[in-house]
Amino acid sequence: MSLFRKKEEQPSDVHYEGNVLLRMLSYMKPHRKTMLLCLALVLAITALELYKPVIIGNAIDRYITGAAPGEQTAQRFRGLLMEAAKYTAVLLTLFVCNRVQYLLLQATGQKIIYEIRNQVFTHVERLSMRFFDLTPVGKIVTRVTNDVEALNELYANILVKLFKNIVKILGLAAVMLLLDVRMALYSFILVPVVVCLTVVFKNISRRAYQMTKTKVTALNTFLSENISGMKVIQIFNREKEKYEEFCGKSEELYRANYREMMVFAIFRPAIYLVSVAALVIVIARGSYDVFHAVLSYGTMYIFIQYINSFFEPIQELAEQFSTLQSAVASAEKIFTLLDEKPLLYDPEKPAQLPRIRGRIEFKHVWFAYDGEDYILKDVSFVIEPGQKVAFVGATGAGKSSILNLIGRYYDIQKGEILLDGVDIRTLTRDQIRGAIGQVQQDVFIFTGDINSNIRLRNEAIGDEAIRRAAEEVNASRFIEKLPMGYQEKVSERGATFSAGQRQLLSFARTLAFDPTILILDEATANIDTETEQWIQEALETLMAGRTTIMVAHRLSTIQHADQIIVMHKGRIRERGTHQELLEQDGIYRKLYQLQLA
Repeated sequence: MSLFRKKEEQPSDVHYEGNVLLRMLSYMKPHRKTMLLCLALVLAITALELYKPVIIGNAIDRYITGAAPGEQTAQRFRGLLMEAAKYTAVLLTLFVCNRVQYLLLQATGQKIIYEIRNQVFTHVERLSMRFFDLTPVGKIVTRVTNDVEALNELYANILVKLFKNIVKILGLAAVMLLLDVRMALYSFILVPVVVCLTVVFKNISRRAYQMTKTKVTALNTFLSENISGMKVIQIFNREKEKYEEFCGKSEELYRANYREMMVFAIFRPAIYLVSVAALVIVIARGSYDVFHAVLSYGTMYIFIQYINSFFEPIQELAEQFSTLQSAVASAEKIFTLLDEKPLLYDPEKPAQLPRIRGRIEFKHVWFAYDGEDYILKDVSFVIEPGQKVAFVGATGAGKSSILNLIGRYYDIQKGEILLDGVDIRTLTRDQIRGAIGQVQQDVFIFTGDINSNIRLRNEAIGDEAIRRAAEEVNASRFIEKLPMGYQEKVSERGATFSAGQRQLLSFARTLAFDPTILILDEATANIDTETEQWIQEALETLMAGRTTIMVAHRLSTIQHADQIIVMHKGRIRERGTHQELLEQDGIYRKLYQLQLA
């Protein structure tokens, strides 16, 4: 996406076609024993909550309004104390059950989120480079962080609470019908209204949550791109324009959040209004029956408590539906990413090379990133083990594409690429890339220290190997001058180092892995004269015994190559040594003379 494009809509996410809820529930299978225990606790908690009003209602009928005329006050008081003790025991049991259930749910929810987050990141690592060419970084970050975290509340609370509230509603309805069918039917008069409101709210809230998630992704993508490109923004003095663009995207997110809030703000008061109306009906009808001795005071109390409790779980269900819709919207985006298929696969029964010698052969290779817009057209060449071969040509000629194909970051459409006489599509990518060390023009340095940037978490590379690699590429000359040497902290992208120092670290990183094939992609393009001299001093040692492939615009760096291949519009136009190509009076000679001029 262009950095200075005035306005561009983010591509909408592909709608997930599968059953989201079933797939979300599948993550609970390894924890089903814990979840069953939690559900059993829910049943116990619900039963105890239903029993609480009954205790008080019975106490009213037996020891207050319904006491026998000759019954002594002391007896009635003892009876009330017994009911109070029973009520206290129920409260303590509820506390223990709720506490155990909460701890189990939170621990299980965190485990599930941990598993999902690891699964998403592992899947992203397996995706082909083409996916990253087309997908903004901010979008991927949103999936791994915001969207995964949105599922936390679902697994830790919502699913069990949904079950609890549904059981509670059914339990309340059953007990009310057992106590007094007529009063229960009066209580249920407004239930159809609640059902209609809930169905409408469910449909509207889902669309609102999907819109909010899409806008969050768009804002994160914008921030990721523009913070990374902040230096360019400041160089061209475009802060004001970028701020206006940010305000536009922020306002879109604000409006989406506002719509979401309004849906909820209308629904919950509507449910509350219905619950008040139902309570008025119960009190009115119950009072009439009490006055006519049809209904006891205790039963009247139980119904009043139950009608409050009856609409409370419905209101909670509304809140939980909101969280559930948010989780479903996030899950759709996560599962869409997880269902993204890699373009490259390792063979089921890969060939095995006992030792890669480094012979590379392209046989009539045709390659295009998209469709039939071929970047390489019928390219054939052979690089023998230990040879030093350079590719030159204008931008877009296909030089870097050849390097990407050797590491099998993309697959070709026609022809063959052979490594030691074996088609690389029959080898595993790990075996291919384990034999290749690549130094690129744009060096990426990770946050950490110098040791970790050279080792890249490969514990087989010891500190001594790191120092030896740094010495061979002359990186030790600046590393050892740092206050903490190889333990010196490195900021994001190595911002505190010069371009030359970052490139030297990249060389040390490559050599520490001791590759058979060395690829230098414009490796000296951003190096100052002094640093380039350090690298040139090391290159002869580095390339000895290794198949070396170089891409360079500066022809002075490749004059001693065993073979130079000139690319033009995806085809090989010339090949030979430096001197042979100068004598041909072709493209290479013109490029050389142009650089001399």
